[in-house]
Amino acid sequence: MADHSSPNWHGTTILCLRKGNEVVVAGDGQVSMGDTVVKSNAIKVRRLGSAGSVIGGFAGATADAFTLFERLEAKLEQHPGQLTRACVELAKDWRTDRYLRRLEAMMAVADAKVSLIVSGTGDVLEPEDGIIGIGSGGNYALAAARALYDQDNMDAETIAHRAMEIAAGICVYTNSSVVMEKIDLS
Repeated sequence: MADHSSPNWHGTTILCLRKGNEVVVAGDGQVSMGDTVVKSNAIKVRRLGSAGSVIGGFAGATADAFTLFERLEAKLEQHPGQLTRACVELAKDWRTDRYLRRLEAMMAVADAKVSLIVSGTGDVLEPEDGIIGIGSGGNYALAAARALYDQDNMDAETIAHRAMEIAAGICVYTNSSVVMEKIDLS
């Protein structure tokens, strides 16, 4: 029997992809509570850091994600140009701080050099192929992006759009209202 005492928030597909001279982070706009769509145009991807040189996407509770974005921005100020170090410091805090430990979110972040998954369990992971998928539809978008990656006629942005469309067609907690941010590496 399901516990209906607190709402069960679902949703989010975040995809991060590096190809050629681009890195993109894309996120869908759907926020669901149980089996109800509460919002269809949420923005779950944003630029971070003083120069906007980092892109982040979140999966999980919105207020928790904003708290983590703020904390990551503070770490980026302490360690400018060092996304990996800033994420490791955030993960340490997230795992050890009593307040932060209760946050339920996951982040995909990228800059010109690296793409990372950051979680509340203290993990900071760099995928070996430069492709990240998180959230309820993350595995669908990840699989689609990997399948499309070797297509010569598709750049990172095109692959991300198509992979997000595929995820939206499979995952009921994902929609096709996609927000994408891009860093041009050339």
